[in-house]
Amino acid sequence: MKKLLALSILAACSAPAFADVNYALNISQPEHHLGDVNVEFPKTAQSYLDVKLPAWRTGRYEILNLANGVRYFKASDDEGNALKWEKIDHSTWRVHLNEPTEVNIDYQVYANELGKRARHIDDSHAFIDASGFFMFSESFRQEPVTVELNVPKAWRSVSGMENYKNKHSFKASDYNVLVDSPIETGVNELRTFEVDGREYELVVWGEGNYDIELMLTDLKKLVATGNVIWDSYPYERYVFMVHATSGAGGATEHLNSTIIQRPRDRFAKREDYLAFISTAAHEFIHTWNVKAYRPKGLAPYDYTNINYSKLLWIAEGSTSYFEDHLLVRSGIQTTDEFFKNFSKTINRHLTTPGREVQSASETSFDKWINQGGDHARNYGTNIYLEGSLLSMALDIDLLENSQGKISYRDVHKALYKQHKLPAGFTEQDVLAILKQLSGRDYSAWWQANVSSPASLDFDELLAKVGLSFELPEKAKATPSLDAFTKNTGELLTLTHVHRDGAAWQGGLTTDDKLVAINKKHVGKNLIASLETFKAGDKVTVDFIRRDALMSTELVLSEDFDKPKKVVANKNATAEQKALFKAWMGVAHPNNVKKDD
Repeated sequence: MKKLLALSILAACSAPAFADVNYALNISQPEHHLGDVNVEFPKTAQSYLDVKLPAWRTGRYEILNLANGVRYFKASDDEGNALKWEKIDHSTWRVHLNEPTEVNIDYQVYANELGKRARHIDDSHAFIDASGFFMFSESFRQEPVTVELNVPKAWRSVSGMENYKNKHSFKASDYNVLVDSPIETGVNELRTFEVDGREYELVVWGEGNYDIELMLTDLKKLVATGNVIWDSYPYERYVFMVHATSGAGGATEHLNSTIIQRPRDRFAKREDYLAFISTAAHEFIHTWNVKAYRPKGLAPYDYTNINYSKLLWIAEGSTSYFEDHLLVRSGIQTTDEFFKNFSKTINRHLTTPGREVQSASETSFDKWINQGGDHARNYGTNIYLEGSLLSMALDIDLLENSQGKISYRDVHKALYKQHKLPAGFTEQDVLAILKQLSGRDYSAWWQANVSSPASLDFDELLAKVGLSFELPEKAKATPSLDAFTKNTGELLTLTHVHRDGAAWQGGLTTDDKLVAINKKHVGKNLIASLETFKAGDKVTVDFIRRDALMSTELVLSEDFDKPKKVVANKNATAEQKALFKAWMGVAHPNNVKKDD
């Protein structure tokens, strides 16, 4: 017994100490976008301690070089003595230690990148994503953390993390939670509400034409829809952060919150408001899909390197797909509004030549290096667009072959149940779930649609749920260059030339400036300049390239003045209507009475 007790004492003495990593941010010069950071790391006996600032932030699959805002780096021991340090790569500082000691790190951060949603400070607020502010050490990544803010008196601080000592301090179980729990502090509006026993907060920074009461009404409806897909909620408290801004837009999901940015005057119109609430739905869905379960390669996060995955089309595209489902089921969005949005998605896919070149698997893997632009559109696609349409195709296939009993929602319910973090799921895991649910092997479907560029028959797919994809009755055929343009002074400049289209075949390319067609000045309206022609006509196009006047001949292609749209099939069968109900959770439009 004495021997066992001695061994126990020895084991306890040799175990690493359990201690907090403490962060402090002092914002004394907000008008200059500056913040001073102090980090206290627990005592360590290592010969050196590597401290790092993430090179990217979660939710944005792009290396952001966040360390470029750090200056005045200093390191000291627990008695305040300076420690020797050196920078060993783009975002790692190595602090050398001569004896066991606590390590204190001080540095200044320049935070003026609002649109990247990583760090921003001005005289009215600060948005604090830990990836842009707070360094970490792999040695202490799993230790509890605290954050204390020193901010102007009039500011209010809000985060998905728990408060610590006061309203401007927070605590988290480890750095992984901290880096996924942003803080909004400043002059803002705050509303709180409760739905099904869970607490929610809506904090809005910036003035704009938003209706905060309408936001609250619809967010209450939205957060009640989680059980449409999953069996439980992964949180007890959730924060919606909204920036009404100038020149910044976008959104990012987080573990217990989301940040949504929109131009301050883009809330009031119905179309703008739907864009906002759709974004809120997207980020809300991410609370499960990505934050509770995510593909292997993204779990655990590597904050300083690229995190590769061939399944980002599920992480992002499937999330986009489910947006409309929750909005329609909750009554926030009408079926007509859904059809309009769905039509845009399909038409965007059909006018992206890259869909014939790059698969969903490939575009997922290449997301980190996909810079967009003309070449990307012609030879690539994106995880949101392809992932959304593949999710739709898979959903309808599952529903049709199960008479409406099994859907793509069940796949995500199973992912949440069987593959919760910390482990990530693989392609084989998804295929196994599909077989468990349907009894069918989806390997061939996967090879044809995910591993290879998908070729989706929208007429066939939509017909199964009582819909059609067709031209509006008054749509007219028009001649086309198969190119997009923008006004640049007195001339139109080509911004995208559709691969193998009319302009492409004629040798035109991006940045060419159109001067004349058949010696008639193009001006600022390409449609008007083409209205005297018809598809199949051969024309001469004069243009400027490298400041020189040039000329080419091309044959105009056919387009229509109005795009195809998704509509309810007036002749839909009872079976098709039933499948629509199983798909969207509401009655087929032809089954809805006028009074409804």
